[in-house]
Amino acid sequence: MDILEILGKINKVLWGPPSLILLFGTGLFLTIVLKGLQFRRLIYAFKIGFGKEDSKDAAAEGDVSHFKALMTALAATIGNGNIAGVATALTLGGPGSIFWMWVVGLLGMATKYAEALLAVKFRVKNEKGEYSSGPMYYIERGLGRRFKGLAIAFALFGAFAALGIGNSVQSNTIADITKNSFGIENWVTGLILVILVSVIIFGGIQRISTVASFFVPIMAFLYMGGAILILILNYDKIIPAFELIFYYAFHPVAAAGGFLGIAVSEAVRNGVSRGIFSNEAGLGTAALIAGNARADHPVKQALVAMTGTFIVTIVVCTMTGLTLIITGFWDPSGGLISGVSHNASLEGGALTSAAFASVLGAAGEYIVSLSVIFFGFSTIVGWYVYGEKCFEYLAGSKGIAGYRLVYILACGIGTIANLVTVWAFADMANALMMIPNLIAILLLWKVIKAETNDYFHHFYEHTKSAGPPSKPIH
Repeated sequence: MDILEILGKINKVLWGPPSLILLFGTGLFLTIVLKGLQFRRLIYAFKIGFGKEDSKDAAAEGDVSHFKALMTALAATIGNGNIAGVATALTLGGPGSIFWMWVVGLLGMATKYAEALLAVKFRVKNEKGEYSSGPMYYIERGLGRRFKGLAIAFALFGAFAALGIGNSVQSNTIADITKNSFGIENWVTGLILVILVSVIIFGGIQRISTVASFFVPIMAFLYMGGAILILILNYDKIIPAFELIFYYAFHPVAAAGGFLGIAVSEAVRNGVSRGIFSNEAGLGTAALIAGNARADHPVKQALVAMTGTFIVTIVVCTMTGLTLIITGFWDPSGGLISGVSHNASLEGGALTSAAFASVLGAAGEYIVSLSVIFFGFSTIVGWYVYGEKCFEYLAGSKGIAGYRLVYILACGIGTIANLVTVWAFADMANALMMIPNLIAILLLWKVIKAETNDYFHHFYEHTKSAGPPSKPIH
């Protein structure tokens, strides 16, 4: 039995019914407890992160602004999960997988809100004078020492997951796309990535957040601009694409020719797992950076953090999914179902690139290629923050230099690794982080509810733009 087969068996267990129930159940429970706060306060949340409200917290405790914290989180989140991950979900799970991504994203907004709130409330200062936060801290400080094992488990899984989901997966996809688009050998891409990543991560959280704040808006504009143009040029196919998404969310994709078809269970599994990979709601990663934000109340950064899930899933992933469906590149049979002929051997980022190129020509290919490079690079840099904080919890700040070297090495190795194996490892790491984090959130739900009520009762400013204060959550 090879490593891929072993990982496949592990993932079937980890992403089986119990984990899906835990994930959906937590998001649904928090949505009910918070009375749909992620929908009612979404506009206000965007105003905090992108408006004048951010400047009001300049004197508050923390290391970076709400905006920089969000950009750092988005740098780690808006990555190749939105490009290669969505393509993988569609080829393995069909159009219906996009629907389940939406469900995970909308419920996940409440989960990410909870993660960030707990992160700020239970954050601590490290030996360098910077704030450290994350599930391991709100598990230990919020639930007590008897849950120390659960905190250690998350930190251990997080430190390893950073090497996969946020690092080698990204460098692997970057190498794949640069070879297909520019003919650059994988080892050359790996060497360049190793040098650039080293320069940035050795600059600490301030340099990482500054780089993220500069690159993320540019990257999003480039990629989203190309996707929107494709949708405009194919506006008549948008409604049929949505019809496919909703239909195949509850119906299997029929077999055709040599294509074996796709079961509904595969749509759910791939939509959920790739959805989590793209927006990270439930993994606890948002909590690892949220604690660095300057905030006079935990709820403020929690509101900002949940906007990241909306941006990533409802906006970016949807654009990618619609583009692949409209161009017919979701069809793993190579055109037998959609009627659009293409190279069925393409996968991941290369598939999305080919979809863009089918409409925009060479310009489309370069848009995706550059987006994959910049998205992936920013994710590698952003996820280093996550990995470092987890490792710091386990071994203290003295061992961080060693972890940096391992992280950089994993970046290089990822460029020459097998894509399928790397993705399988990423799915496993996601589940292992998710389980202890969601258990902690459910056990701390009363704290989340109390802090939310406290903010909207005593700290929320009643303005015309924000609307009247919310009623207490009973």
